[in-house]
Amino acid sequence: MALRSLLYAPGNEPRKVNKVGTLGADGVILDLEDAVPVGEKIATREAVRQAIPSVKATAGRVYVRINPTGQKADFSMDFGIADIEAVVRAELDGIVVPKVESAEELAEVDRVLSAQERKAGLPQGTLEITPIIETALGLWNAFEIARSSKRIGSLHFGAGDFTRDVGMEWSRDETELVYARSRLVMISRAAAIEPPTDSVWVLLDDEEGLAASVRRAKSLGFQGKSCIHPKQVETINRGFSYVSPEEVARARKIVDAFTEAEARQSASILVDGEFVDYPLVERARQVLQLHTEMQGQKG
Repeated sequence: MALRSLLYAPGNEPRKVNKVGTLGADGVILDLEDAVPVGEKIATREAVRQAIPSVKATAGRVYVRINPTGQKADFSMDFGIADIEAVVRAELDGIVVPKVESAEELAEVDRVLSAQERKAGLPQGTLEITPIIETALGLWNAFEIARSSKRIGSLHFGAGDFTRDVGMEWSRDETELVYARSRLVMISRAAAIEPPTDSVWVLLDDEEGLAASVRRAKSLGFQGKSCIHPKQVETINRGFSYVSPEEVARARKIVDAFTEAEARQSASILVDGEFVDYPLVERARQVLQLHTEMQGQKG
């Protein structure tokens, strides 16, 4: 099922951590990276580990964003690895790895996860790896990154660090992000993983801008969006859930007509003057599946 919204909570703020699973997001990310001051990072590891079971009891999916493990690491590369060793437990769904630039740097993450799974008595491959693409080099290598481990279910996009890395201005209409976003969608499809998750929207009081950003990401093929404040969750969920009644009716009409045509040994028909073949039928089925999933999530 698509994760429309992923809400970050600073791992060093117990009040926010304890509440994050109750705020309507499809998944939560307990943060050890950007939201945590350097002097609190080590102590925050244990706090996050202890909080995971209670967060999981109210949240759909629970992830921890560790510190970087590659060349972009602010400390030693071992710091992010130590994060993994500290937080893995049965209730955790996966690890979010920031600033990933190569497939090679995820090999050690995979190895450490395997070791921690054995230690925790978990089946091998239980925990997901979610790389965040935040630099030009990461975007260039995104296909190899996506294919580097069977643990990788999807990629995330980090627009803030990405625009800083390449010297772009992150504008309100985000036209400068079209190429990067489109590339991640295409790479995800080519790598046979789930559609990517879009970057956070940092203008907290600009709900109209957030809604427009959601529409842009959805139209390009993203499955959801990360967020940094609870008040953004509803707008994101609504935007990624929405399939208009007209789209649903059209999709049903196409699927029904094509099913009848197949029974007559035909694989190409006209529906209201539009040529319909297998690719269009598959898209119609995806629309109906999305509609069904989102109706279930509303319930």
